[in-house]
Amino acid sequence: MSENIRAVLFDFDGTLADSYPAITASVNHVRAVHGLPPLDEAEVRRHVGRGPAYLLEHTIPGGNLATDWPRYRAHHPTVMESHTRLLPGAAQVIDDLKSTGRRVGVCSNKPRAFTVRLLAHLNLEVDLILGPEDVARPKPAPDMLRVALARLRLPAEEVLYVGDMVVDIDTARGAGVRVWVVPTGSDEREHLEAARPDRILAGLHEIAGLLSAAGE
Repeated sequence: MSENIRAVLFDFDGTLADSYPAITASVNHVRAVHGLPPLDEAEVRRHVGRGPAYLLEHTIPGGNLATDWPRYRAHHPTVMESHTRLLPGAAQVIDDLKSTGRRVGVCSNKPRAFTVRLLAHLNLEVDLILGPEDVARPKPAPDMLRVALARLRLPAEEVLYVGDMVVDIDTARGAGVRVWVVPTGSDEREHLEAARPDRILAGLHEIAGLLSAAGE
């Protein structure tokens, strides 16, 4: 396996950005329509990262995805910019990776339109953005990373995926891509450790230095 990493792909929610306040606000907007009391952020956070259907099915008991998802999607743009912030090191690591000639992308179960708008708002420029609309199956199926590999025209051994959940580890393993994780998202560190990623990072700031030190 080649040790030359030519592209780094990132998850979004919990990896590059803390978007949980925005997601919680939109979930609670839909819950209010059903006469349900608001959930706190910690409870909503547990269900983020597996796609919109999973999120709403697990936070809106007795809901109807066909009507609840349009409500969520209409509300979310009103809060997502004001309630989302970059995680420490996110902007720097993307700049550092691009300065070395590496490609950078985002592969997230967040709807692609939301990711595109937030990346622009947060002044992050990447080479590739994929969401669940771009594939037959969302993460943890490997489809999204396989599409990324095809679009970047790179073999799996030359790509690194960085996420924050066991879902991300499973996705990378299915695509044959190396995977590093940060413990800043929906899964506890012990669950990440049990899933055996290639590395658990203290933070995003470690990535460029680790790749450089390893000759990757």
